[in-house]
Amino acid sequence: KARKTPKRRATMISSSVTAAETALTPAPETVTAMGTESERAREVDDEEEKIRRQKKLEEALEAKSLRRIISAYLNYPEASDEDLKRWERSFRKLSPAHKALVPHYPLKFQRLRRCISANSYFIFNMLQAFEPPIDLSQDLGGFEDSNLDCAPNEKYILDERHDSSCQRALTNNCTYQEESKSMRDSVTETLSTEELQRKDANDHSPKKHSADTRINDKTCGCDGGHLNHDHGSASLSSHDWLDPSLQTHVPLVDVDKVRCIIRNVVRDWAAEGQRERDQCYKPILEELDSLFPDRQKESNPPTCLVPGAGLGRLALEISCLGFISQGNEFSYYMMICSSFILNYSQVPGEWTIYPWIHSNCNSLSDNDQLRPVSIPDIHPASAGITEGFSMCGGDFIEVYNESSHAGMWDAVVTCFFIDTAHNIIEYIETISKILKDGGVWINLGPLLYHFADTYGHENEMSIELSLEDVKRVASQYGFEIEKERTIETTYTTNPRSMMQNRYYAAFWTMRKKCAVTTKPNIP
Repeated sequence: KARKTPKRRATMISSSVTAAETALTPAPETVTAMGTESERAREVDDEEEKIRRQKKLEEALEAKSLRRIISAYLNYPEASDEDLKRWERSFRKLSPAHKALVPHYPLKFQRLRRCISANSYFIFNMLQAFEPPIDLSQDLGGFEDSNLDCAPNEKYILDERHDSSCQRALTNNCTYQEESKSMRDSVTETLSTEELQRKDANDHSPKKHSADTRINDKTCGCDGGHLNHDHGSASLSSHDWLDPSLQTHVPLVDVDKVRCIIRNVVRDWAAEGQRERDQCYKPILEELDSLFPDRQKESNPPTCLVPGAGLGRLALEISCLGFISQGNEFSYYMMICSSFILNYSQVPGEWTIYPWIHSNCNSLSDNDQLRPVSIPDIHPASAGITEGFSMCGGDFIEVYNESSHAGMWDAVVTCFFIDTAHNIIEYIETISKILKDGGVWINLGPLLYHFADTYGHENEMSIELSLEDVKRVASQYGFEIEKERTIETTYTTNPRSMMQNRYYAAFWTMRKKCAVTTKPNIP
Protein backbone atom coordinates (compact mmCIF):
# COMPACT_ATOMS: atom_id res chain seq x y z
CA LYS A 1 0.00 0.00 0.00
CA ALA A 2 1.13 3.55 -0.69
CA ARG A 3 2.04 5.49 2.43
CA LYS A 4 -0.68 7.83 3.58
CA THR A 5 0.50 11.38 4.30
CA PRO A 6 -0.77 12.34 7.78
CA LYS A 7 -2.76 15.52 8.03
CA ARG A 8 -0.99 18.34 9.81
CA ARG A 9 -2.74 20.02 12.76
CA ALA A 10 -3.23 23.77 12.42
CA THR A 11 -1.53 25.67 15.30
CA MET A 12 -2.16 29.16 16.72
CA ILE A 13 0.89 31.14 18.02
CA SER A 14 0.41 34.05 20.46
CA SER A 15 1.13 37.51 18.95
CA SER A 16 3.23 38.47 22.04
CA VAL A 17 5.94 35.97 21.14
CA THR A 18 8.79 37.32 19.00
CA ALA A 19 9.77 35.79 15.73
CA ALA A 20 13.12 34.68 17.22
CA GLU A 21 11.42 32.98 20.15
CA THR A 22 9.06 31.29 17.77
CA ALA A 23 11.97 29.91 15.80
CA LEU A 24 13.84 28.72 18.90
CA THR A 25 10.95 27.50 21.05
CA PRO A 26 8.12 25.68 19.27
CA ALA A 27 4.68 26.15 20.75
CA PRO A 28 3.32 23.18 22.71
CA GLU A 29 0.70 22.61 20.05
CA THR A 30 3.42 22.37 17.39
CA VAL A 31 5.34 19.79 19.42
CA THR A 32 2.15 17.80 19.81
CA ALA A 33 1.47 17.95 16.09
CA MET A 34 4.99 16.82 15.27
CA GLY A 35 4.67 13.96 17.73
CA THR A 36 1.35 12.94 16.23
CA GLU A 37 2.83 12.96 12.73
CA SER A 38 5.73 10.82 13.86
CA GLU A 39 3.45 8.33 15.58
CA ARG A 40 1.20 8.10 12.54
CA ALA A 41 4.19 7.64 10.25
CA ARG A 42 5.42 4.81 12.46
CA GLU A 43 1.99 3.22 12.41
CA VAL A 44 1.93 3.40 8.61
CA ASP A 45 5.43 1.92 8.44
CA ASP A 46 4.44 -0.86 10.83
CA GLU A 47 1.35 -1.65 8.76
CA GLU A 48 3.37 -1.71 5.53
CA GLU A 49 5.94 -3.99 7.16
CA LYS A 50 3.19 -6.31 8.36
CA ILE A 51 1.72 -6.45 4.85
CA ARG A 52 5.16 -7.10 3.37
CA ARG A 53 5.84 -9.90 5.86
CA GLN A 54 2.40 -11.40 5.24
CA LYS A 55 3.02 -11.43 1.48
CA LYS A 56 6.47 -12.94 1.94
CA LEU A 57 5.04 -15.55 4.29
CA GLU A 58 2.35 -16.53 1.80
CA GLU A 59 4.95 -16.83 -0.96
CA ALA A 60 7.13 -19.01 1.29
CA LEU A 61 4.14 -21.19 2.17
CA GLU A 62 3.24 -21.56 -1.49
CA ALA A 63 6.84 -22.50 -2.30
CA LYS A 64 6.79 -25.08 0.49
CA SER A 65 3.51 -26.47 -0.80
CA LEU A 66 4.81 -26.68 -4.36
CA ARG A 67 8.01 -28.39 -3.25
CA ARG A 68 5.88 -30.93 -1.40
CA ILE A 69 3.68 -31.51 -4.45
CA ILE A 70 6.71 -31.98 -6.70
CA SER A 71 8.14 -34.39 -4.13
CA ALA A 72 4.86 -36.31 -4.15
CA TYR A 73 5.21 -36.78 -7.91
CA LEU A 74 8.88 -37.76 -7.52
CA ASN A 75 7.99 -40.22 -4.74
CA TYR A 76 5.50 -42.03 -6.97
CA PRO A 77 7.93 -44.75 -8.23
CA GLU A 78 9.26 -45.59 -4.78
CA ALA A 79 5.84 -45.59 -3.11
CA SER A 80 4.36 -47.76 -5.87
CA ASP A 81 7.27 -50.16 -5.65
CA GLU A 82 6.73 -50.45 -1.89
CA ASP A 83 3.13 -51.49 -2.53
CA LEU A 84 4.35 -54.08 -5.00
CA LYS A 85 6.91 -55.45 -2.53
CA ARG A 86 4.12 -55.80 0.03
CA TRP A 87 2.11 -57.88 -2.46
CA GLU A 88 5.19 -60.00 -3.17
CA ARG A 89 5.72 -60.62 0.55
CA SER A 90 2.15 -61.83 0.86
CA PHE A 91 2.64 -64.19 -2.07
CA ARG A 92 5.82 -65.64 -0.54
CA LYS A 93 3.87 -66.52 2.61
CA LEU A 94 1.69 -68.92 0.66
CA SER A 95 2.33 -72.62 1.02
CA PRO A 96 3.90 -74.35 -2.01
CA ALA A 97 0.55 -75.98 -2.78
CA HIS A 98 -1.21 -72.64 -2.82
CA LYS A 99 1.54 -70.98 -4.88
CA ALA A 100 1.08 -73.70 -7.47
CA LEU A 101 -2.53 -72.57 -7.94
CA VAL A 102 -1.46 -69.06 -9.02
CA PRO A 103 1.85 -69.71 -10.82
CA HIS A 104 1.45 -66.61 -12.99
CA TYR A 105 1.83 -64.22 -10.02
CA PRO A 106 5.61 -63.68 -10.32
CA LEU A 107 5.10 -62.73 -13.97
CA LYS A 108 2.30 -60.36 -12.96
CA PHE A 109 4.66 -58.63 -10.52
CA GLN A 110 7.20 -58.15 -13.33
CA ARG A 111 4.50 -56.64 -15.54
CA LEU A 112 3.44 -54.34 -12.71
CA ARG A 113 7.01 -53.04 -12.40
CA ARG A 114 7.05 -52.20 -16.09
CA CYS A 115 3.72 -50.39 -15.69
CA ILE A 116 5.07 -48.36 -12.78
CA SER A 117 8.10 -47.48 -14.91
CA ALA A 118 5.86 -46.27 -17.74
CA ASN A 119 3.79 -44.10 -15.39
CA SER A 120 6.98 -42.73 -13.83
CA TYR A 121 8.36 -41.92 -17.26
CA PHE A 122 5.26 -39.87 -18.09
CA ILE A 123 5.40 -38.11 -14.71
CA PHE A 124 9.07 -37.24 -14.99
CA ASN A 125 8.65 -35.80 -18.50
CA MET A 126 5.71 -33.78 -17.19
CA LEU A 127 7.84 -32.38 -14.37
CA GLN A 128 10.69 -31.57 -16.74
CA ALA A 129 8.33 -29.41 -18.78
CA PHE A 130 7.01 -27.55 -15.74
CA GLU A 131 8.54 -24.17 -14.97
CA PRO A 132 7.81 -23.17 -11.36
CA PRO A 133 6.09 -19.77 -11.21
CA ILE A 134 7.72 -18.96 -7.88
CA ASP A 135 11.14 -19.15 -6.29
CA LEU A 136 11.23 -22.64 -4.79
CA SER A 137 14.26 -21.81 -2.65
CA GLN A 138 12.09 -19.70 -0.33
CA ASP A 139 11.64 -21.11 3.16
CA LEU A 140 9.84 -20.21 6.37
CA GLY A 141 12.98 -19.06 8.17
CA GLY A 142 12.23 -15.97 10.22
CA PHE A 143 8.52 -16.75 10.43
CA GLU A 144 8.65 -19.39 13.15
CA ASP A 145 7.73 -16.87 15.83
CA SER A 146 5.16 -15.09 13.71
CA ASN A 147 1.47 -15.34 14.45
CA LEU A 148 0.80 -14.96 10.73
CA ASP A 149 1.87 -18.43 9.69
CA CYS A 150 -1.16 -20.32 10.99
CA ALA A 151 -4.01 -19.20 8.77
CA PRO A 152 -2.72 -19.91 5.27
CA ASN A 153 -0.57 -22.89 6.18
CA GLU A 154 -3.10 -25.66 5.56
CA LYS A 155 -4.37 -24.06 2.41
CA TYR A 156 -1.00 -24.10 0.72
CA ILE A 157 0.49 -27.26 2.16
CA LEU A 158 -2.39 -29.69 2.31
CA ASP A 159 -4.07 -28.67 -0.95
CA GLU A 160 -7.18 -30.29 0.50
CA ARG A 161 -9.72 -29.55 -2.17
CA HIS A 162 -8.52 -32.07 -4.69
CA ASP A 163 -7.44 -34.45 -1.95
CA SER A 164 -11.12 -34.68 -1.11
CA SER A 165 -12.22 -34.93 -4.72
CA CYS A 166 -9.84 -37.83 -5.20
CA GLN A 167 -11.74 -39.80 -2.59
CA ARG A 168 -14.38 -40.39 -5.24
CA ALA A 169 -11.85 -42.50 -7.09
CA LEU A 170 -10.09 -43.92 -4.04
CA THR A 171 -13.26 -45.68 -2.99
CA ASN A 172 -12.92 -47.76 -6.15
CA ASN A 173 -9.54 -48.92 -4.98
CA CYS A 174 -10.52 -50.23 -1.54
CA THR A 175 -9.48 -47.39 0.25
CA TYR A 176 -7.37 -37.32 -5.87
CA GLN A 177 11.35 -36.55 -25.36
CA GLU A 178 13.17 -36.46 -28.29
CA GLU A 179 12.49 -40.07 -29.13
CA SER A 180 9.78 -41.18 -31.50
CA LYS A 181 6.43 -42.54 -30.39
CA SER A 182 7.34 -46.07 -31.49
CA MET A 183 10.49 -45.94 -29.38
CA ARG A 184 8.56 -44.62 -26.41
CA ASP A 185 5.96 -47.40 -26.73
CA SER A 186 8.77 -49.91 -26.78
CA VAL A 187 10.27 -48.33 -23.67
CA THR A 188 7.04 -48.59 -21.72
CA GLU A 189 6.84 -52.30 -22.48
CA THR A 190 10.41 -53.28 -21.65
CA LEU A 191 12.22 -50.86 -19.33
CA SER A 192 12.76 -51.75 -15.71
CA THR A 193 12.70 -49.08 -13.01
CA GLU A 194 16.50 -49.03 -12.91
CA GLU A 195 16.79 -48.72 -16.69
CA LEU A 196 14.27 -45.90 -16.70
CA GLN A 197 16.20 -44.01 -14.04
CA ARG A 198 19.43 -44.39 -16.04
CA LYS A 199 17.71 -43.12 -19.17
CA ASP A 200 16.27 -40.12 -17.34
CA ALA A 201 19.68 -39.30 -15.90
CA ASN A 202 21.02 -38.89 -19.45
CA ASP A 203 18.02 -37.15 -20.99
CA HIS A 204 16.69 -34.04 -19.27
CA SER A 205 14.88 -32.50 -22.22
CA PRO A 206 11.11 -32.80 -22.52
CA LYS A 207 9.61 -32.81 -25.96
CA LYS A 208 9.87 -29.35 -27.49
CA HIS A 209 7.04 -27.44 -29.10
CA SER A 210 7.70 -25.68 -32.35
CA ALA A 211 6.18 -22.63 -30.67
CA ASP A 212 7.21 -20.83 -27.50
CA THR A 213 5.50 -22.41 -24.49
CA ARG A 214 6.46 -20.32 -21.48
CA ILE A 215 4.42 -21.13 -18.40
CA ASN A 216 2.73 -18.45 -16.24
CA ASP A 217 1.12 -18.78 -12.81
CA LYS A 218 -1.82 -16.58 -13.77
CA THR A 219 -2.97 -17.78 -17.17
CA CYS A 220 -2.30 -20.05 -20.04
CA GLY A 221 -3.55 -18.56 -23.23
CA CYS A 222 -4.09 -19.55 -26.81
CA ASP A 223 -2.08 -17.70 -29.40
CA GLY A 224 -1.84 -18.60 -33.03
CA GLY A 225 -3.10 -22.13 -32.54
CA HIS A 226 -0.62 -22.96 -29.80
CA LEU A 227 -1.72 -23.35 -26.22
CA ASN A 228 0.55 -21.90 -23.60
CA HIS A 229 0.64 -21.22 -19.89
CA ASP A 230 3.06 -18.35 -19.20
CA HIS A 231 4.49 -18.97 -15.74
CA GLY A 232 7.40 -16.59 -15.74
CA SER A 233 10.75 -17.69 -14.40
CA ALA A 234 12.01 -19.09 -11.14
CA SER A 235 15.46 -19.06 -9.62
CA LEU A 236 15.88 -22.84 -9.76
CA SER A 237 16.27 -24.56 -13.10
CA SER A 238 14.43 -27.80 -13.79
CA HIS A 239 17.71 -29.67 -13.30
CA ASP A 240 18.01 -28.16 -9.82
CA TRP A 241 14.56 -28.75 -8.44
CA LEU A 242 14.33 -32.26 -9.94
CA ASP A 243 17.65 -33.22 -8.35
CA PRO A 244 17.01 -36.32 -6.19
CA SER A 245 18.99 -34.72 -3.37
CA LEU A 246 16.28 -32.05 -3.07
CA GLN A 247 13.48 -34.61 -2.97
CA THR A 248 11.75 -34.67 0.41
CA HIS A 249 9.78 -37.44 2.07
CA VAL A 250 6.03 -36.88 1.88
CA PRO A 251 3.09 -38.72 3.47
CA LEU A 252 1.58 -41.53 1.44
CA VAL A 253 -1.64 -39.54 1.16
CA ASP A 254 0.27 -37.10 -1.07
CA VAL A 255 1.28 -39.93 -3.40
CA ASP A 256 -2.37 -41.02 -3.44
CA LYS A 257 -3.13 -37.63 -4.98
CA VAL A 258 -0.68 -38.41 -7.78
CA ARG A 259 -2.49 -41.68 -8.44
CA CYS A 260 -5.72 -39.71 -8.46
CA ILE A 261 -4.28 -37.37 -11.09
CA ILE A 262 -3.44 -40.36 -13.27
CA ARG A 263 -7.08 -41.46 -13.08
CA ASN A 264 -8.22 -37.91 -13.86
CA VAL A 265 -6.05 -38.01 -16.98
CA VAL A 266 -8.18 -40.94 -18.16
CA ARG A 267 -11.38 -39.03 -17.41
CA ASP A 268 -10.33 -35.95 -19.38
CA TRP A 269 -7.80 -37.07 -21.98
CA ALA A 270 -8.32 -40.72 -22.92
CA ALA A 271 -10.76 -42.47 -25.24
CA GLU A 272 -11.62 -44.70 -22.28
CA GLY A 273 -12.96 -41.62 -20.45
CA GLN A 274 -15.36 -40.71 -23.27
CA ARG A 275 -18.33 -42.41 -21.59
CA GLU A 276 -17.83 -40.41 -18.40
CA ARG A 277 -17.32 -37.20 -20.38
CA ASP A 278 -20.56 -37.88 -22.23
CA GLN A 279 -22.34 -38.23 -18.89
CA CYS A 280 -20.89 -35.05 -17.36
CA TYR A 281 -19.66 -32.71 -20.09
CA LYS A 282 -22.05 -33.44 -22.95
CA PRO A 283 -25.21 -32.10 -21.19
CA ILE A 284 -23.32 -28.90 -20.33
CA LEU A 285 -22.03 -28.44 -23.88
CA GLU A 286 -25.46 -29.08 -25.37
CA GLU A 287 -27.02 -26.56 -22.99
CA LEU A 288 -24.45 -23.88 -23.87
CA ASP A 289 -24.98 -24.57 -27.56
CA SER A 290 -28.75 -24.06 -27.26
CA LEU A 291 -28.50 -20.98 -25.03
CA PHE A 292 -26.14 -19.09 -27.37
CA PRO A 293 -27.32 -20.08 -30.87
CA ASP A 294 -26.04 -16.93 -32.62
CA ARG A 295 -22.57 -16.81 -31.07
CA GLN A 296 -20.76 -17.45 -34.35
CA LYS A 297 -22.37 -14.35 -35.86
CA GLU A 298 -21.35 -12.03 -33.05
CA SER A 299 -18.22 -9.91 -33.35
CA ASN A 300 -17.33 -10.70 -29.75
CA PRO A 301 -17.88 -14.35 -28.75
CA PRO A 302 -19.65 -14.96 -25.43
CA THR A 303 -17.45 -15.49 -22.39
CA CYS A 304 -17.60 -18.59 -20.19
CA LEU A 305 -15.78 -19.29 -16.92
CA VAL A 306 -15.15 -22.85 -15.68
CA PRO A 307 -14.15 -22.88 -11.99
CA GLY A 308 -12.59 -26.14 -10.81
CA ALA A 309 -11.46 -26.89 -14.36
CA GLY A 310 -9.20 -29.75 -13.30
CA LEU A 311 -7.16 -30.97 -16.26
CA GLY A 312 -8.86 -28.56 -18.65
CA ARG A 313 -10.85 -30.74 -21.05
CA LEU A 314 -14.27 -29.18 -20.37
CA ALA A 315 -12.88 -25.65 -20.68
CA LEU A 316 -11.24 -26.61 -23.97
CA GLU A 317 -14.44 -28.19 -25.32
CA ILE A 318 -16.35 -25.00 -24.46
CA SER A 319 -13.71 -22.99 -26.33
CA CYS A 320 -14.17 -25.26 -29.35
CA LEU A 321 -17.90 -24.42 -29.28
CA GLY A 322 -17.03 -20.79 -30.00
CA PHE A 323 -16.80 -19.28 -26.51
CA ILE A 324 -14.00 -17.26 -24.98
CA SER A 325 -13.41 -19.86 -22.30
CA GLN A 326 -11.31 -19.63 -19.15
CA GLY A 327 -10.66 -22.51 -16.80
CA ASN A 328 -9.82 -21.80 -13.17
CA GLU A 329 -7.97 -24.32 -11.02
CA PHE A 330 -6.62 -24.17 -7.47
CA SER A 331 -4.61 -27.40 -7.29
CA TYR A 332 -0.96 -27.45 -8.39
CA TYR A 333 -1.33 -31.22 -8.84
CA MET A 334 -3.88 -30.49 -11.55
CA MET A 335 -2.17 -27.44 -13.05
CA ILE A 336 1.19 -29.16 -13.57
CA CYS A 337 -0.52 -31.97 -15.48
CA SER A 338 -2.95 -29.83 -17.49
CA SER A 339 -0.15 -27.51 -18.54
CA PHE A 340 1.85 -30.46 -19.86
CA ILE A 341 -1.03 -31.94 -21.83
CA LEU A 342 -2.26 -28.64 -23.24
CA ASN A 343 1.16 -27.27 -24.14
CA TYR A 344 3.42 -30.18 -24.91
CA SER A 345 1.19 -32.74 -26.60
CA GLN A 346 2.34 -33.30 -30.17
CA VAL A 347 0.01 -36.01 -31.45
CA PRO A 348 -2.92 -38.06 -30.14
CA GLY A 349 -1.87 -41.19 -28.27
CA GLU A 350 1.57 -39.79 -27.56
CA TRP A 351 1.87 -41.30 -24.07
CA THR A 352 0.92 -44.63 -22.53
CA ILE A 353 -0.08 -44.89 -18.88
CA TYR A 354 -1.43 -47.67 -16.65
CA PRO A 355 -4.01 -46.01 -14.38
CA TRP A 356 -5.60 -49.05 -12.73
CA ILE A 357 -2.54 -50.90 -11.41
CA HIS A 358 -2.60 -49.50 -7.88
CA SER A 359 -5.27 -51.80 -6.50
CA ASN A 360 -5.94 -55.53 -6.81
CA CYS A 361 -9.53 -55.14 -5.61
CA ASN A 362 -12.57 -55.74 -7.81
CA SER A 363 -10.57 -56.69 -10.91
CA LEU A 364 -12.20 -59.01 -13.43
CA SER A 365 -8.79 -60.13 -14.70
CA ASP A 366 -5.11 -59.22 -14.54
CA ASN A 367 -5.31 -57.98 -18.11
CA ASP A 368 -8.06 -55.56 -17.13
CA GLN A 369 -6.03 -54.28 -14.21
CA LEU A 370 -2.82 -53.92 -16.26
CA ARG A 371 -4.32 -52.62 -19.49
CA PRO A 372 -2.59 -49.61 -21.11
CA VAL A 373 -4.37 -46.32 -21.81
CA SER A 374 -3.14 -43.96 -24.54
CA ILE A 375 -3.27 -40.21 -24.00
CA PRO A 376 -4.27 -37.70 -25.16
CA ASP A 377 -7.14 -38.83 -27.35
CA ILE A 378 -6.95 -35.53 -29.27
CA HIS A 379 -4.25 -32.97 -30.01
CA PRO A 380 -5.42 -29.98 -27.92
CA ALA A 381 -3.85 -27.25 -30.07
CA SER A 382 -5.52 -28.69 -33.19
CA ALA A 383 -8.97 -29.09 -31.64
CA GLY A 384 -10.40 -25.85 -33.05
CA ILE A 385 -10.17 -23.61 -30.02
CA THR A 386 -11.49 -20.06 -29.98
CA GLU A 387 -8.98 -17.26 -29.55
CA GLY A 388 -8.81 -16.21 -25.91
CA PHE A 389 -8.87 -19.67 -24.35
CA SER A 390 -6.95 -19.58 -21.06
CA MET A 391 -6.36 -21.30 -17.74
CA CYS A 392 -6.09 -19.26 -14.55
CA GLY A 393 -4.49 -20.65 -11.41
CA GLY A 394 -5.70 -19.63 -7.97
CA ASP A 395 -8.49 -19.84 -5.43
CA PHE A 396 -11.85 -19.13 -7.08
CA ILE A 397 -13.02 -16.68 -4.42
CA GLU A 398 -9.72 -14.81 -4.16
CA VAL A 399 -9.27 -14.46 -7.93
CA TYR A 400 -12.80 -13.64 -9.04
CA ASN A 401 -13.94 -11.46 -6.17
CA GLU A 402 -11.80 -8.73 -7.71
CA SER A 403 -13.90 -5.83 -8.98
CA SER A 404 -12.47 -6.30 -12.49
CA HIS A 405 -14.51 -9.52 -12.86
CA ALA A 406 -17.85 -8.05 -11.73
CA GLY A 407 -20.48 -8.51 -14.44
CA MET A 408 -17.90 -9.75 -16.94
CA TRP A 409 -19.08 -13.27 -17.78
CA ASP A 410 -21.94 -14.46 -19.98
CA ALA A 411 -21.86 -17.95 -18.50
CA VAL A 412 -20.36 -19.80 -15.55
CA VAL A 413 -20.10 -23.60 -15.73
CA THR A 414 -19.50 -25.65 -12.57
CA CYS A 415 -18.97 -29.41 -12.89
CA PHE A 416 -18.30 -31.38 -9.70
CA PHE A 417 -17.19 -28.12 -8.12
CA ILE A 418 -19.61 -26.34 -5.80
CA ASP A 419 -19.19 -28.92 -3.02
CA THR A 420 -15.47 -28.10 -2.77
CA ALA A 421 -16.33 -24.92 -0.85
CA HIS A 422 -15.78 -24.20 2.80
CA ASN A 423 -18.77 -21.89 2.41
CA ILE A 424 -20.97 -22.73 -0.56
CA ILE A 425 -22.94 -19.51 -0.04
CA GLU A 426 -19.78 -17.56 -0.84
CA TYR A 427 -19.42 -19.53 -4.08
CA ILE A 428 -23.00 -18.69 -5.08
CA GLU A 429 -22.49 -15.04 -4.17
CA THR A 430 -19.33 -14.82 -6.29
CA ILE A 431 -20.96 -16.54 -9.28
CA SER A 432 -23.80 -14.02 -9.10
CA LYS A 433 -21.34 -11.15 -8.81
CA ILE A 434 -19.27 -12.04 -11.88
CA LEU A 435 -22.18 -12.90 -14.18
CA LYS A 436 -23.70 -10.26 -16.42
CA ASP A 437 -27.39 -9.49 -15.93
CA GLY A 438 -29.13 -12.21 -17.92
CA GLY A 439 -26.05 -14.46 -17.68
CA VAL A 440 -26.45 -18.20 -17.06
CA TRP A 441 -25.06 -20.57 -14.46
CA ILE A 442 -24.93 -24.21 -15.57
CA ASN A 443 -24.12 -26.74 -12.85
CA LEU A 444 -23.66 -30.50 -12.72
CA GLY A 445 -22.53 -32.41 -9.67
CA PRO A 446 -23.33 -33.87 -6.25
CA LEU A 447 -23.08 -32.29 -2.82
CA LEU A 448 -20.24 -34.35 -1.38
CA TYR A 449 -18.95 -31.55 0.81
CA HIS A 450 -15.20 -31.98 0.89
CA PHE A 451 -14.63 -30.55 4.35
CA ALA A 452 -17.62 -32.23 5.99
CA ASP A 453 -15.53 -34.94 7.65
CA THR A 454 -12.41 -32.96 8.48
CA TYR A 455 -11.21 -34.15 11.85
CA GLY A 456 -8.48 -32.63 13.97
CA HIS A 457 -9.05 -29.10 12.69
CA GLU A 458 -11.42 -27.40 15.10
CA ASN A 459 -11.43 -24.13 13.15
CA GLU A 460 -12.14 -25.80 9.79
CA MET A 461 -15.30 -24.30 8.30
CA SER A 462 -17.77 -26.41 6.35
CA ILE A 463 -21.25 -25.19 5.37
CA GLU A 464 -23.23 -28.17 4.11
CA LEU A 465 -26.53 -27.14 2.54
CA SER A 466 -29.14 -29.47 1.14
CA LEU A 467 -29.98 -29.16 -2.54
CA GLU A 468 -33.21 -27.42 -1.57
CA ASP A 469 -31.27 -24.86 0.46
CA VAL A 470 -28.73 -24.34 -2.33
CA LYS A 471 -31.53 -23.44 -4.74
CA ARG A 472 -33.20 -21.17 -2.19
CA VAL A 473 -29.95 -19.30 -1.50
CA ALA A 474 -29.34 -18.97 -5.24
CA SER A 475 -32.74 -17.33 -5.65
CA GLN A 476 -31.74 -14.72 -3.06
CA TYR A 477 -28.80 -13.78 -5.29
CA GLY A 478 -31.00 -13.13 -8.30
CA PHE A 479 -31.03 -16.61 -9.89
CA GLU A 480 -34.08 -18.20 -11.44
CA ILE A 481 -34.12 -21.87 -12.42
CA GLU A 482 -34.85 -22.45 -16.11
CA LYS A 483 -34.03 -26.16 -16.36
CA GLU A 484 -33.42 -28.84 -13.77
CA ARG A 485 -32.96 -32.60 -13.79
CA THR A 486 -30.91 -35.42 -12.27
CA ILE A 487 -28.09 -37.08 -14.20
CA GLU A 488 -26.60 -40.43 -13.26
CA THR A 489 -22.83 -40.44 -13.61
CA THR A 490 -19.52 -41.72 -12.27
CA TYR A 491 -16.31 -39.90 -11.40
CA THR A 492 -12.85 -41.24 -12.42
CA THR A 493 -14.25 -44.75 -12.21
CA ASN A 494 -12.58 -47.78 -13.75
CA PRO A 495 -15.25 -48.87 -16.25
CA ARG A 496 -14.17 -52.51 -15.92
CA SER A 497 -14.20 -52.61 -12.13
CA MET A 498 -16.61 -54.86 -10.23
CA MET A 499 -17.49 -51.86 -8.04
CA GLN A 500 -18.94 -48.71 -9.60
CA ASN A 501 -19.72 -45.65 -7.50
CA ARG A 502 -22.54 -43.71 -9.10
CA TYR A 503 -23.81 -40.21 -8.44
CA TYR A 504 -27.28 -38.88 -9.07
CA ALA A 505 -25.95 -35.43 -9.84
CA ALA A 506 -27.99 -32.24 -9.84
CA PHE A 507 -28.03 -30.58 -13.25
CA TRP A 508 -29.51 -27.13 -13.68
CA THR A 509 -29.50 -23.96 -15.69
CA MET A 510 -30.10 -20.80 -13.68
CA ARG A 511 -30.30 -17.29 -15.09
CA LYS A 512 -29.32 -14.14 -13.25
CA LYS A 513 -32.44 -12.08 -13.75
CA CYS A 514 -31.53 -8.72 -12.30
CA ALA A 515 -28.73 -6.79 -10.65
CA VAL A 516 -28.35 -7.76 -7.01
CA THR A 517 -26.24 -6.40 -4.22
CA THR A 518 -23.54 -8.47 -2.54
CA LYS A 519 -25.96 -8.91 0.38
CA PRO A 520 -29.23 -10.60 -0.59
CA ASN A 521 -32.54 -9.19 0.53
CA ILE A 522 -33.53 -11.94 2.93
CA PRO A 523 -37.06 -11.67 4.37
